[in-house]
Amino acid sequence: MPVSALGLLSLIWGYNWVVMKMALVDCPPLLFAALRVLGGAVVLLPLLRALGRPLAVPSLRYILPLGLLQSTGFVGFTLWALEYGGAGKTAILVYMMPIWLILFAWPLLGDRIHGLQWPALFLAFGGLFFILEPWHFHGRLQGTVMALLSGFCWAASALWQKRMSPPGTDLLNSTAWQMLFGGIVLGVVAVIVDPVSIHWTPRLMEALVYNAVLGNALAWILWGYALHRLPSGVAGMGTLLAPLVGVLASWGQLGERPGSGEAAGMVLIFLSLVLVSWQHLRPKEEMPIPSPQE
Repeated sequence: MPVSALGLLSLIWGYNWVVMKMALVDCPPLLFAALRVLGGAVVLLPLLRALGRPLAVPSLRYILPLGLLQSTGFVGFTLWALEYGGAGKTAILVYMMPIWLILFAWPLLGDRIHGLQWPALFLAFGGLFFILEPWHFHGRLQGTVMALLSGFCWAASALWQKRMSPPGTDLLNSTAWQMLFGGIVLGVVAVIVDPVSIHWTPRLMEALVYNAVLGNALAWILWGYALHRLPSGVAGMGTLLAPLVGVLASWGQLGERPGSGEAAGMVLIFLSLVLVSWQHLRPKEEMPIPSPQE
């Protein structure tokens, strides 16, 4: 059952890249990001009461920066990247988060790079080189830069949680509140940056329901269930299916067939993530818990 839950979770996260890409036809990226995050908070807050979890707002000194990093930055840059780039390519680049986490943790947490992390870094940056294709530079880097910034924010939010989370913090409670505060900021930025034009089509409504109910509420339940019953390293490796599902779904449904350079880069980055996760299967390692936003 835990393995089945992890498989369903990866399918939900992976296919959501196609759902989000299609939603941008009817809604500007930052506005959709705000609606997605706030919709998730609207679902999660009542769920806290139903599950008997604490409803009190965590320390604002902790939860506001977390919301800015994990919801405003991570989700905002993800949707912005999807406006310029393909769903599959964006998924792979965003999921480079563990690579940035390794690099950030060295100076900030004193966690030195070791073991399989070294070849993982070389593979990841080799993959990024192939995706950028500097020998065929065409000046269109917006999508790639936005996707990388999304991964940076995701990694920074993980470090913030690791260092600043108050003792006894309830993960579901802090997720709901950071989504609410981060979503409000996203909404303000969307009004300033994006033209406020939205078409309330069935496709858009389905995308919002998918993100709020499946991508957030159900995803958190499945993730918590799998993490509680499986070693954290195994659970972390299971989530690697999500970007792979994103690549295959965008190829099959959206016709986003990567070129030879992009394909090689995606494979190298995926292999680097496998190495990072494999290292965390060792008993004394602790797998960083990803946020179930994708």
